[in-house]
Amino acid sequence: MKSTLSGVPLFQLYGENQAWPGTDLLHCESIPARSRLHHWEIKPHRHADLFQLLYVQRGQALVEIEGTRTEIGQAALQVVPPLTVHGFRFSADIQGHVLTFGPALVADLEQRLGAPLAVLASAACYPLGKDRQRLHGLIDTLQQEYQGHAPARSAMLQALVTALMVWISRQQLGQPPRNRDERDRQLLGQYLRLVEAHYREHLSVDTFASRLGISSLQLNQLCRELAGQTALQVVHQRLLLEARRNLIYTRMSISQLSDSLGFSDPTYFARFFKRLTGQTANGYRRSSAQP
Repeated sequence: MKSTLSGVPLFQLYGENQAWPGTDLLHCESIPARSRLHHWEIKPHRHADLFQLLYVQRGQALVEIEGTRTEIGQAALQVVPPLTVHGFRFSADIQGHVLTFGPALVADLEQRLGAPLAVLASAACYPLGKDRQRLHGLIDTLQQEYQGHAPARSAMLQALVTALMVWISRQQLGQPPRNRDERDRQLLGQYLRLVEAHYREHLSVDTFASRLGISSLQLNQLCRELAGQTALQVVHQRLLLEARRNLIYTRMSISQLSDSLGFSDPTYFARFFKRLTGQTANGYRRSSAQP
């Protein structure tokens, strides 16, 4: 399961090269659902901007994080920050879930909690101990809500994820970055949070870099090395996600949507959307509405 960073695949979800699936900012699946397809082994890889929680309910998990292997043999939650090279090998009787968060959800959680989620910045394993049954019930309910279509599903998912983040945050006190790689990952995290707060404003890369206290050249280099995109592409992908969500879930006209996303002209938005997706905005809305 050993690998060097230059040869490590950069995935959205493991084995998938396409964009983030759907418009939910959370993805939840059982560990066997994906690992069974890969003979119980998930080889080392990384995600550009996705935070993951590996919940081991029962069974054995051999976890490799940045070349260091540890074994989980009890109920536990493993935090995997963005850009962290990680891989897993599971026993065939493994039970548990993998929760994946987009940066927009993390930013929303930080706003709700009134503080940065420092616990998501570093890879760490948290045994559930005496809270095992309580956490199992919480995550099981989250999985059921995620798979269902009950009224107020989004509000319930937010409440459950918030409760989970509070539990994890209480297990860890914030620690300073230990090395340059970790500092770089935290800096990228700061950039992603800035993008989340200001993507509708169409700020320049120079402005973002200035707010981070670095040059635009450094910011672009950081994004290319760790996220596989330029700093501007990161902003564009966030705009695209919001455009897709509004095209599916609202009745906004293209002009209204363009204005809500800060575009100066609907024609400019139309060109932007087609360039990034290969579809017109109306065509995407029609195709998404089909069963």
